[in-house]
Amino acid sequence: IMFKTIWILNRLMHRHSGVRNCEICMACSITAEQAIRLWAQHFTLHGISEPVLSSQYIISNVLGEKTLECVQRKRLRDTLTDRERERVWELCSKRIARMPVQYVIEEWDFRDLTLKMKPPVFIPRPETEELVSLVLEDLRSIQEESHMTDLQCLEVGCGSGAISLSLLHSIPQLRVFALDQSQTAVCLTTENANRLGLQDRLDVHHLDVIKDADAILSKCDPVDFLVSNPPYLLSQDMETLQTEILRFEDPSVLDGGLDGLSVIRPILALSSKLLTQRGRVYLEVAPCHPPVIQQLI
Repeated sequence: IMFKTIWILNRLMHRHSGVRNCEICMACSITAEQAIRLWAQHFTLHGISEPVLSSQYIISNVLGEKTLECVQRKRLRDTLTDRERERVWELCSKRIARMPVQYVIEEWDFRDLTLKMKPPVFIPRPETEELVSLVLEDLRSIQEESHMTDLQCLEVGCGSGAISLSLLHSIPQLRVFALDQSQTAVCLTTENANRLGLQDRLDVHHLDVIKDADAILSKCDPVDFLVSNPPYLLSQDMETLQTEILRFEDPSVLDGGLDGLSVIRPILALSSKLLTQRGRVYLEVAPCHPPVIQQLI
């Protein structure tokens, strides 16, 4: 079994400035450029993490682009329309309430895919992009050595579909059986798969790896590898997370119990029954977990 140790605890980047007063202008003569500066100041006053990036992402989204770099220079200097100003106000107010910017703009890029985001489904982090890169690198070497053509994968806890869809996008010969204990997550993964045209090689199921092990075994064929970014934080560490995470994301996808292994144990038990002879498991876990997991297997 191969492990990738990745922290999900991101930096708590609260930046405070000496700005005493920041009027968010709703008048007729405000450009996109001015709105970005004003809202960045306002976010700073409210202790919002990454205030400049938040403002840039939101206003770029209102202008119909992903990032500020994609917005034409002239467009930034144009006066915002009434509807654009109202939309900026609406979205920035959500960010003031600590809603993660991914939920505010309702989409986020994961590797080379743009995925729809919806609370409280877990927001994929850059660390999980590293996990996908590791899996792809390893699988390509296996395919070269063994001349394998078709591959079968099981993902436990698909969330938005980030891992499964990235793998499907990169490996044309792959089929994925994905499951999640959240119906909202199952629907979001399905929607993202349809939007990306990857639905034909993906089976998504509303199943819980702890409660529905027998159902999973009956529905899922043997797989060449299992991949998962399971809940692995120790319960005692949950209260240290950012307000954005605690207020809007599903805690069950983060809280791994007293030792962080409450979901990982059932995953390992399931893998022993579903993996092919040369099957592999790829997990995103806490730095303290690999030695313990080695003992479990």
